[in-house]
Amino acid sequence: MTAALMLGLMVALLMAGLPVAFAMGAISALYLFVADIDIGMLTQRSTAAVNSFLILAIPFFYLAGELMNACKLTDRVIALARAMVGHFRGGLAQINILSSMIFAGMSGSATADVAALGSILIPSMKREGYPAGFAAAVTTASAIVGPIIPPSTAMIIYAALADVSAGRMLLAGILPGVTIILVQMVFAWIMAVRHDFPRYPRATLCEAAAAARGGVPAVLLPGIIVGGILTGIFTPTEAAAVAVLYGLLLGMVVYRNVSLAQAGALFIHVGLASARILFIVAIASAFSWVMLREQVPQTLAAALAGVSTDPHVIMAIMIVFLLAVGMFMVASSAEIVLAPILAPVVVSFGIDPVHFGVLLVFVLIVGGGTPPVGVLMFIAQDIAQIGFGEMLRAMLPWYIPLGAAILLIAYIPGISLLIPDLVFGPA
Repeated sequence: MTAALMLGLMVALLMAGLPVAFAMGAISALYLFVADIDIGMLTQRSTAAVNSFLILAIPFFYLAGELMNACKLTDRVIALARAMVGHFRGGLAQINILSSMIFAGMSGSATADVAALGSILIPSMKREGYPAGFAAAVTTASAIVGPIIPPSTAMIIYAALADVSAGRMLLAGILPGVTIILVQMVFAWIMAVRHDFPRYPRATLCEAAAAARGGVPAVLLPGIIVGGILTGIFTPTEAAAVAVLYGLLLGMVVYRNVSLAQAGALFIHVGLASARILFIVAIASAFSWVMLREQVPQTLAAALAGVSTDPHVIMAIMIVFLLAVGMFMVASSAEIVLAPILAPVVVSFGIDPVHFGVLLVFVLIVGGGTPPVGVLMFIAQDIAQIGFGEMLRAMLPWYIPLGAAILLIAYIPGISLLIPDLVFGPA
C-alpha cells in the first residue's frame, strides 16, 4: 500500500509538471521522514550512485558525440550512405535510413539524428518528389536507432541502474541496431516499389572510394569503441575517453573546423548537461533504494506471476507497458525510473537483464516517435513544414517495421546476447 501511494503521488507530481528528479527526490525524502529514517540516507544513496568509474562514461560519450557533430561530418556520412545504398529502390529513403545508423555511432542520440540529418535529407527528398510526410516519417523512424548502437549513454545509464555489465550492454546494442535498420530498409524498398520512388545510378569505383575516404572517420568512432572493448584494450569508460580524444583529433587537427574556443564551449556545455543527467541518476538511485526496501519488484513479480509465469507472456506485457509509458514520458526519464524496478522483475522470470535492457531502451525511444509526447515527430514535422495530421498519417505505416523489430529483438534473445556472450562468455 505504501509503495502504491508513493508511485501514485509521483505520477501526480509528474503530471503537474514537476521535473522527474525533483519528483523522485520529494517522494524519497517523504518516505524517509514517514519511516523515521535519517534523511542523510538520501544523500548517501545519491552520492554513492555517481561516485563510480563507470558513470564517467556518460559525460565522455556525450562529449565525444558533440565533438563529432562539431566536425560537420553529416555531409560525409550521407555521401558514404549514397555510395552504399543509393542505387536501391527509393534511393534517398535508403540513404536516410543507413545514414541514421552511421550517425548513431557518432552521436548516440535520436534527437541529434533527426535534427542533423533531417535538416539536409528532408528538403532533399521533397525536391526529388518524395511526399513531405514520407520524408519526415522515414527520418523519424530511422533516428530511433540512435541510442541503441554504441556509443550510447542510455545503455550506460541502464547498466548503472540495473547493476549489469556496461561492456555487455554496449555490445548488446550492435546487432539489434543493425536489425532495426535492415527491417526499415526492406520496408522502404516495398514502399518505393509501391509508389515508384526514384533511385540513383550505382556509384562508380572512384565515387565509392571518394565517399569511403570522407566517411571512414565517422565509421571509425564506433569501431574504436567496440574494437577496444572486444580486444580488452580498454573498459567502456576508457573507451569513452579515447572517443573524446579521437573527436578532438578530427576537429582540431584533421579537419581543423573546431577551434580551441569552440572546444572549450563544448566542454562547458557538456559539463552542464552531464551535471543534469547525473543529478537525475543520483536521485533515481535513492528512489530505487526506497522501492527495493518496499519490495516493489517482488510485489510486481508476484502480480505478474498471477497472470502467467511464461517468460514470453511476461515479455509481451512488458512491451505493452513500456510502449504506453514511452508515449507519455521522455525516454531518458522513463528509463531512469523504470530500469531499477523492472530489471529484478524480469530476472525472476528467467529473462536476461541485458537482453531486457536493450528492449527497454528501444521500446521507450519508439515513444519519441508516437504522440502525444513524440519529440522526434515534432522535430521532423517542423523541418518538413507539415501539419500534425499529415505527420501522423505518414508515421502510421512505419510502426509496422518498428513493431516487427521490437518482436524480433524481444523473442530472439540471441540478437542482443550473441556478441556479449562471445566476448565475455554466457552470463
